[in-house]
Amino acid sequence: MRFGFNNIAKLSVVASVLVLNSQAQCPDFTTYSQVPHDPRSIGPLALPYMRPAPACRTFNSTAVEKVITDMKSLLKDPDLARLFENTFPNTLDTTVKYFSESENLAFIITGDITAQWLRDTANQFAHYHSLLSVDPKLATLVKAVINNEARYVAQYPYCGSFQPPPESGLAPSHNDWAVGVTVNPPVNNQTVFECKYELDSLCGFLKLSRSYYNATKDASFMNANWRAAIDQIFRVINEQSQGTFDENFNFISYYNWTGGNGALSPAVNNRGNGEPKAFTGLVGTHHRPSDDLSAFAFLTPANAMLSVELTNLAQILDGVGQLRNVSQQAKQWSAKIQDAIWKTTVVDNIFAYETNGLGGRYVMDDANVPSLLSLPYLGFLGKQHPAYIATRKLLLSRNNPYYSAGKTFNGIGGPHVDPWHPWPMSHISAIFGTDNDQEILESLHIIANNTNGLGLIHESQSIYDPTSYTRSWFAWANSYFAEMILDLADRKPGLILKQNKSYKPGQ
Repeated sequence: MRFGFNNIAKLSVVASVLVLNSQAQCPDFTTYSQVPHDPRSIGPLALPYMRPAPACRTFNSTAVEKVITDMKSLLKDPDLARLFENTFPNTLDTTVKYFSESENLAFIITGDITAQWLRDTANQFAHYHSLLSVDPKLATLVKAVINNEARYVAQYPYCGSFQPPPESGLAPSHNDWAVGVTVNPPVNNQTVFECKYELDSLCGFLKLSRSYYNATKDASFMNANWRAAIDQIFRVINEQSQGTFDENFNFISYYNWTGGNGALSPAVNNRGNGEPKAFTGLVGTHHRPSDDLSAFAFLTPANAMLSVELTNLAQILDGVGQLRNVSQQAKQWSAKIQDAIWKTTVVDNIFAYETNGLGGRYVMDDANVPSLLSLPYLGFLGKQHPAYIATRKLLLSRNNPYYSAGKTFNGIGGPHVDPWHPWPMSHISAIFGTDNDQEILESLHIIANNTNGLGLIHESQSIYDPTSYTRSWFAWANSYFAEMILDLADRKPGLILKQNKSYKPGQ
C-alpha cells in the first residue's frame, strides 16, 4: 500500500519539574515543526522525521517507544509509519510543560498555544490509555493532569483553558483574545487563560478521569479536588439546561461573556447571555469545541458526549462504591439528555448540529470533536445506525455548509478558520465512523498527502493551495491521528499492517 502521488522530498528525563523546552539548546517546536528534518521516510512522500532530539523531549515513556518500534515494523506503508512515528509521541515529546509527582500536578500545553485546554488535554492523552497499566510513570503523569484540572474546574467550571499552576513557577501567558472581556462570574486571568463556556470541556475532564480509572483501577484521583469539580459540573448542567425565560418571562442567566472593551473575540449574543432557548432536557453552551460562537444553544454532539461520559462516570463510581448519590444523578441526566437528543434534534434521520428547543435547527457540522461525524467515536451510537449513515452522507457533501473540496484535499472545516480550509481531523473522524475499506484508504491517502511535506497533522488545509495550512504544532490532531491508526491496527489490521493480525498496545 502506497499513499504517495509523487516524491515530496522538497536521557530520558523524568524529574519533579520538566521544563526542558526552555533550555537554550532546544529549539521552539513551533519553528522546528515548520521545517522538514532528516532522515526521510523511504516511501514516495519522503516524509521527514519530526521528533525533537531526545534531550529536548518533555517526557519519556519506554512503553510509548515500544509501540513506535512495533508499529514501524508492522505497518505496510513507510510514509504512514513515519506519520505514526511523528504523531504518536508528540504530546509527550513537546507539551509537558510542567510535571511534579510530589505535588500531583502537571501542566500540558496544546502545542503552539501555551495554555492547558480541558478538551485538548483529554484528547492529547486518549491514545496512551492502554499503556497506563504497564507504564507507572505515564500513569502518574495523567493522574497529575487530572488533579490539576480538577482544581481548575472546581474554581471556574465555565472556563475551558487555563494558565500554569502557581507551584510550577511558570509565568502566566498573556492572551490578547481575553483582554477586555467581561465575564460573570468574574475570573482571574492569572489562573484562567480564556473563559469561553464550552460544554465539551467538562466532558473532556470526565473522559480523562474515567479513562485513567478504567486503565489503572486506581481510584486515588477521586480526591477532594476531583469531588469538588464533579459537583461544579452538575451545577453547570442544572443551570444551562434551563430555558431562557421562566413562566413569568423572568430572564434566567447564570453565566455572561462579552467580547467588548476591545477584545478580539466577538461578543456572545444578547449582551453576553447567549441565544434564547427552551427547556428540552439538553444542556446549552455558548461556544463550540472550535471556540466559536454557537448559533443555537443546544449543541447536539456535545450533549451526546455528555450523555456518554455521565454513564461512564456512574460506572466508575459504582465500581469503587463511592458517591452513590452522584452516580444516580449521572444516570438520570444521561438518560434525559439521550432521550432529548433523539426527540428534539433528529428529523428524517438527520441530526441537527444545533437546536434551540423553539423549532430552530442548524444542519451542518464542524470538524472539531465532538462533532456529528464523530458520534460513533464518542460512543453515542454505532457506525451502522440509519440516522448516522444518513447524517454522515449529508455532512460529507455540499449540503453541509462547511464541507469543501479541491483537487487534492477535501473535508469538513468550520468558521474558526474559513470555509475553504477543511480540517484533516474530519477525515480521522470519518475513518472512526466507517468499516468501508475504500473509504478508509481514501481518507488515509488524503491525510498523508496533505501535510505540506512536514509529516505532522495540521489544524486546517486549503483546498486551493497545498502549502496553505494553519497550526504546524497542534498536538491534539497528532494524537487523534495516532489513535485512529491504532484503532485500525486492532479493528482492520489487514488494511494497514503487513499481517492480518490485530495489534493492541500494552498487550
